[in-house]
Amino acid sequence: MARVSPIPAELVARATVSHDAVQTVGEIVYWIEGRPSGDVLVRWTASDGSQDVLPEGFHVASYVHEYGGGAYLATERDLWFCNAYDQRIYHVSEGRDPVPVTPVPVLPGALRYADLRLLPGSSWLICVRERHEDDGSVHNELVILPGDRSAEPRVIASGDDFYMSPEPSPDGRRLAWVSWNAPLMPWDGSCLWVADIQPDGSLTDPRLVAGGEEESVCQPRWSPEGVLHLVSDRSGWWNLYAWRDDRLDPVITGEFEVAAAPWEFGYRTYAFQGAQVVAVIQQGPRHHLAVRNPDGALERLVLPYTSIKPYLAMAGWSIAFIGSSSALLPTVVLADPDGSVRELASAGLVLVPASLVRPEPFVFSTRDGAEAYGLYYPPLEESDQPPPLLVRAHPGPTANWPLRLDLHAQYFTSRGFAVADIDYRGSTGYGRAYRLQLRGRWGTVDATDCADATLHLAATSRVDPRRMTIWGASAGGYTVLRALATTDAFAAGVARSAVVDLEAWSAAAPKFQAHHAELLHSEHSSEVSEPGIRRPLLLIHGDEDRVTPLAQACTLVQRLGRSSHLLIVPRMGHTLQRPSDVHCVLRVELGHLRSI
Repeated sequence: MARVSPIPAELVARATVSHDAVQTVGEIVYWIEGRPSGDVLVRWTASDGSQDVLPEGFHVASYVHEYGGGAYLATERDLWFCNAYDQRIYHVSEGRDPVPVTPVPVLPGALRYADLRLLPGSSWLICVRERHEDDGSVHNELVILPGDRSAEPRVIASGDDFYMSPEPSPDGRRLAWVSWNAPLMPWDGSCLWVADIQPDGSLTDPRLVAGGEEESVCQPRWSPEGVLHLVSDRSGWWNLYAWRDDRLDPVITGEFEVAAAPWEFGYRTYAFQGAQVVAVIQQGPRHHLAVRNPDGALERLVLPYTSIKPYLAMAGWSIAFIGSSSALLPTVVLADPDGSVRELASAGLVLVPASLVRPEPFVFSTRDGAEAYGLYYPPLEESDQPPPLLVRAHPGPTANWPLRLDLHAQYFTSRGFAVADIDYRGSTGYGRAYRLQLRGRWGTVDATDCADATLHLAATSRVDPRRMTIWGASAGGYTVLRALATTDAFAAGVARSAVVDLEAWSAAAPKFQAHHAELLHSEHSSEVSEPGIRRPLLLIHGDEDRVTPLAQACTLVQRLGRSSHLLIVPRMGHTLQRPSDVHCVLRVELGHLRSI
């Protein structure tokens, strides 16, 4: 059998184009394409194919909560978007250049917007605004403003710490929205409200529909008939309900998730198709599409995708979404009810199937008798000896590893490594109870779950227990540091953009995450114990990271001394974007793993 060449770092580096935020207007499909130069809005039509929408120099991005999302709104005649450079909302009418409709802030980027909605029957926009004051305070609120800048934005809801998903009813008479307060995150506890919209745009008679400190609600949407739908985890799973006569009626329910943790604005994981509801269903690392028929039956659509991003929209009778699989990078797709698909955009990389391995889901027991989950990637080529293992801890930490093509993992499997992606307790996709198991135990449970996964794999002779490295980014980087400091499972570690000190990070973190660590961390795990880290550690950090400060990584390296190395990537933020940076970091990581 011919030897398969390893996947080149250059190929992985070219896969930096991403696709997000699908919207539709009739049968026209829009999405944001993330390129190394910035986020570009793309429009697809059956007659003209894909075209960039905005003039050169404009990029679509919101920085509300720093994570953004919900950065544009397309209608039949008009387009509004948040410009990445100045965070102002711009209006585009057909054939004209973008015109700003929000005021110039006193401080650059001090006024930010997200979740743009058009009030039906009017030219008024309703959206989330985030105000950054010169004293460092940050205020979130709902505002209404004319789409043509004939008046200043006006606050219509305030007082809670955070707001998301303003949704006017089809008749323009009511507004639904979600709010929550620190220290909770929206996936911990949030509230869904409905109020009446007055002729001047103000809100009256607000009433609580669902939610509270022990219930997460998200994604309110009105059906074409004016029935409010929402996702709630009151059953223990994020399921879909309809609000009728002050009660919640189940629409799509079961031991699966119909929503993703709302890290960003603009998530939409269900859509209306006549009398049917189409939804993204998640069970652990797998996703699929399902249709809920008027009789209540749930029909799974047979499609070649195992991972679907949280953006779903109807284009006529076709379903627009971003799908991927273990052999396919995320791709913008139009799927018909009969199962036929049309792929509109992808990363454009040609991959040899023989160079890829398919991950295998596995379940393992933890040291305290619980169960946790993972994906195991065997090395591409078999050997007489057990392979070295790269364990990966996902960021978040409230997130999970999806079952889709991951070129970072494939880069290492094509070079003789096994890879294990761990959905430690606290991950999403397994219900509310599993998600909350990290509360008060971040830095403990996640670290030991990663270590216990290696024991399971070593006991089945799938890996070499002497050559195991743990890797993580952002919050996953913190898991790496804690695993090295508190367990003996790993011979080395790699941490990208790592959280190092939870208390210091909370003090410097954006408002959205400032209390996240407070809710999750244990009093025994707030700071990494340098004496406990005796294994070689590679830290990778951007010098423009606004989420996890570079200074913390520098301090840790100084304390650890010769057992650690810090790679500072110039002009890099919290994540790798430029192909040249991806190429460089991969080569450095490979060298670190091979030195073990």
